[in-house]
Amino acid sequence: VQLVESGGGLVQPGGSLNLSCAASVSIFSFAVMAWYRQAPGKQRELVAAIASGGNTNYADSVKGRFIFSRDSARNTVYLQMNSLKPEDSAVYLCCGRRGTLTPVNYWGQGTQVTVSS
Repeated sequence: VQLVESGGGLVQPGGSLNLSCAASVSIFSFAVMAWYRQAPGKQRELVAAIASGGNTNYADSVKGRFIFSRDSARNTVYLQMNSLKPEDSAVYLCCGRRGTLTPVNYWGQGTQVTVSS
């Protein structure tokens, strides 16, 4: 299983970025797919998650600004990030979780997002 993120970069405050995570397997083989982020010196935090049935959850800090979507034909999930703030700067990682009783997480390598003027 491979997850490959792309779409990160440098953007000014108020700008937008669209992150992609391409999976080497069907995205519906995962019970949950999620985006996490980790800034230097901080713990990894959950940004958004989507269950295979389509239920989506967002961290309070990104609600109303970020949109998690998926394209099953491309085995790809996306994170559309709008109204970006400097505190959104972090490495963004895609995660796919399989299993419930003994879940296994698969991670991408991450993509850097920097919000700065």
